[in-house]
This record gives sequence, structure tokens and C-alpha cells, in this order.
Amino acid sequence: MTMQDFNGLAVFIAVARERSFTRAAAFFGVSQSAVSHSIRGLEEKLGVRLLTRTTRGASPTEAGEKLLRNLTPYYEGIEAEVAAIGALREKPAGTIRITSHDHAANTILWPKLSKLLPDYPDLTLEINVGYGLVDIVAERFDAGVRLGDQVAKDMIAVRISPDFKMAVVGSPAYFSHKNAPVIPQDLTSHNCANLRLPTHGGLYAWEFEQAGKALHVQVPGQMIFNTSTQMLNAALEGYGLAYAPEDVVQQYVESGRLIKVLEDWYPAVPGYHLYYPSRRQALPAFALIVDALRCI
Repeated sequence: MTMQDFNGLAVFIAVARERSFTRAAAFFGVSQSAVSHSIRGLEEKLGVRLLTRTTRGASPTEAGEKLLRNLTPYYEGIEAEVAAIGALREKPAGTIRITSHDHAANTILWPKLSKLLPDYPDLTLEINVGYGLVDIVAERFDAGVRLGDQVAKDMIAVRISPDFKMAVVGSPAYFSHKNAPVIPQDLTSHNCANLRLPTHGGLYAWEFEQAGKALHVQVPGQMIFNTSTQMLNAALEGYGLAYAPEDVVQQYVESGRLIKVLEDWYPAVPGYHLYYPSRRQALPAFALIVDALRCI
């Protein structure tokens, strides 16, 4: 059957239920003649008369009654499913895809959003970790997470973290045979874990600041990674120095597994922002995510 045939069946059910071409036309928001034309086409297709027209309205013929009786359960099922889909607009459901750095994913996204999952079983959360500046529209992400100064001006941005600091750390084992750096330039004589940025393909220059003066140092080292977690692991295992968010390394500093150096030079980093292309992201699931992440 064609889509037109299915439309005709829907019109037939409405007329048979209402016993009226006029009320069926009002239900569909079309003219009475359009309803009559649809019924006539269906009857010609089936080769039987389905409705008896009277001055008081319409009533199903024997064939019409049989067709109505057999079709009604299917159409009621369809109506129920459509109603269920409509209800999803009233409660958080569906898949929300977010691209993020591993630091934000591990310290902000997962700790906050994981708490939502037990209460919203119809919600699916996808967190994609990467350091590239992703085109979230082209890659079909609902949102991205980046530092405040990395968010494009045409995006809507919601702050999800306060500003934070970066730190340089090494293990006691490493410093047992290397003097701690006193100024950032001393890093050139150390084995440092580098981070390769996928967007430009180059190695990230470690950033420092003191008395309002910014300094970028391209550090040497045997290790090149693509996540800060790998860099931190290398430092923990004594292979060299790592440059990582201070909140991440603090637990290892307190336990004595890492030592912070160059503390007078740690720069303040703009906090993370959730960004997305339009305020039309009005689905309950997305609104729930934004509210859960928003930094108050």
C-alpha cells in the first residue's frame, strides 16, 4: 500500500468513529470535500463500499464495520506510541553527546553527570575525549567543553568551572638525581613529558606567568603524549616532569608521590565552559545537563 492509502485508512477510521464527514474534516483540519475524496479513493482501491452516506451523517457498511474492527487495534497502538514519543519532550530522554578535554571530563563532567543517570534511565550520556578544537555542528555533538578563551564568539557559553592553575611536578625519585628548576628556563635541562596538540600538530609550549609577565617554554623530553593523564603517569613513575592541572596533582603532592616546582610561576587558566551553537537546544535532556554543570 502507498502512503496515500494509509492516509485514506486514517480518514476512514475518523469518519466511522465520528459517524460524520464534517467532524472528521474538523479533526484533520481539512475540508469536507477532501475527506469525501479520500474515502472515495479508498473505496475504489478496495473495490467495496465502506460507508453509507445519509442526511444525518455516515455509518459503516458491513465491510466497513469489519475493516474498522480489524484496523482499530493497530491504529490505537500507533496513537499510543506517538503519545509516548511526545511525552519524551516533557522528561529528559535521548542521547547527549559532549566533546571535552580529559581533565574536564574526569573532574567535572563525569562526577556531576553520573549522578543524573540513576534518576533518568531514558538518558544516555556520551563523553568524547580529545584535545582538538572540534566543529561540534559538523561532528554532530550537542555541546563541547573548552577553556573560556577557546570558545568561538558565535557560540553560547556556560561557565562550568572556576579558573584554575597549572603546575609542574616530578617524583622524589626523579629529583634524587636532578636539581629542581628555579626559573622556567631551567626546564631546558630536564626530561619533560610533552603534549602534542592534534589541531596544529605541534607540541604544547608550557605556559608561565609572574608579575603580569607571561612566558612560554618549549620544553625538551623523551616523551610525547596526547593526554595530560599520560603525562602525569610518566611523572609518577619517575621518568621526568609533567605539566598538569594543579587540582589533579594535589592528591599526589599531599601523599608525597610528587613534588611541585616553580610554584611562583603558575599561571591562572580561564575556567571551562560548556558551549553550543544555539539557544534552540531546548530538549529537557539538554537543559538538565546544562543545569547540572552550570558553575554557580
